[in-house]
Amino acid sequence: MASFHVYAAGIGGSVEHPAIRRIGVAEVFEALRLGFEDFWAKPSHYVFLCLIYPLVGVFLFAWTSGGNAFQLVFPLMSGFALLGPIAGIGLYEISRRREQGLDSSWWHALDVRRSPAIPAIVALGIMLMALFVAWLLCAQALYTHFYGNAAPASFSGFISDVLTTRRGWELMIYGNLVGFVFALVVLGTTVIAFPLLLDRDVGAYAAVETSVRALLTNPVPILLWGLIVAVCLAIGSLPIFAGLAVVLPVLGHATWHLYRELVVPPDAARLRR
Repeated sequence: MASFHVYAAGIGGSVEHPAIRRIGVAEVFEALRLGFEDFWAKPSHYVFLCLIYPLVGVFLFAWTSGGNAFQLVFPLMSGFALLGPIAGIGLYEISRRREQGLDSSWWHALDVRRSPAIPAIVALGIMLMALFVAWLLCAQALYTHFYGNAAPASFSGFISDVLTTRRGWELMIYGNLVGFVFALVVLGTTVIAFPLLLDRDVGAYAAVETSVRALLTNPVPILLWGLIVAVCLAIGSLPIFAGLAVVLPVLGHATWHLYRELVVPPDAARLRR
């Protein structure tokens, strides 16, 4: 049974600082290629595993439509990017097992629940959920600022107003700026945090701190990775979220390989010292 530790590593309670490599743009695309390779090994398994996300997306769209909350449709769709790091946790485990030559059937994604780092994983998951809720509250506040408290009468009418009026353009501009800040915070704090926790139980603080150092050491590759994730999630969300069943597995597997590119294994770090 895993000991309950969140802040630091479970052994000795010390804070580990994994070494970070400098990488280039080529390594980002290599990680993406390896992610697609992992997906293609058993595509039907991973599509089945990730069907829950399109179904949740359709449910949320129906909920906003039924509740006359059309102004939250885009924030909900874009908010998937904020929850992406925790959404792919099972896929990181599959890639980890495949890398070690172990059985990588889809049900092994559930092995995450037995990870000694599960308290830290849960803590970071709660952090992402809090950021997701904060983003929705900010989006609603922006809508209220420009449109008042009245809900849109129809989805098509709201879209038309957003695209053809000054207040609509201001809503889009400020909304995207605020959304970019949220996305940057999530990218900087969790880009490799969850794969690191699965691989080495370093604690939540070290996982976040290592992700931040990875961004500061490799700003261009990490920002490019964030752009790739955002574009792929946007494309996957367009056909009623159906594309996420393919996009999410590929990005999830690729995130594991990006982690491998960025973080020096502990044995290699010791030898270098």
